[in-house]
Amino acid sequence: MSRVQLALNVNDIDAAVAFYTRLFGAGPAKRRPGYANFALSEPPLKLVLLENPGQGGALNHLGIEMPDTGTVDAEQARLAAAGLASTDERVTTCCYATQDKFWVQGAPDGESWEIYTVLADSETFYGPAAVARWGSAPAGTAGTAESGETAVCCGGTPGPTGAGDQTASCC
Repeated sequence: MSRVQLALNVNDIDAAVAFYTRLFGAGPAKRRPGYANFALSEPPLKLVLLENPGQGGALNHLGIEMPDTGTVDAEQARLAAAGLASTDERVTTCCYATQDKFWVQGAPDGESWEIYTVLADSETFYGPAAVARWGSAPAGTAGTAESGETAVCCGGTPGPTGAGDQTASCC
């Protein structure tokens, strides 16, 4: 099953989880410090909540969760044929999950879209590959890597034109 993902910045993770639990009539599928996600079948939605005080109510990034890597690959090929560039990230740990994904480049208003599948659960927000690729995260970016360093993994991936804001996005 494919479903749209909306990642929202929230000021208070506990208040947001309480609200969305009441709204959807279901609790989060995953809950970690400063992070929660709701994996809903009706409506088909993955709602990701990221605690970023002072940024509450702002969109963090958008995505489409796919059922498997083959579907991710097929979608990347389809988008490439349609003339859209992408940034590939395979077997990367982000958002307490190991994922195969890519970031679509060139959205007209700079929004970040990821197309991904979850390969496995993770006890850490980031993995070593994210730290190696992104280095230390800017102030205000949530998450700690397995190595104890911070990194940026979601949204904000610089495209061919340098689009993307690493400080505003993290899944």
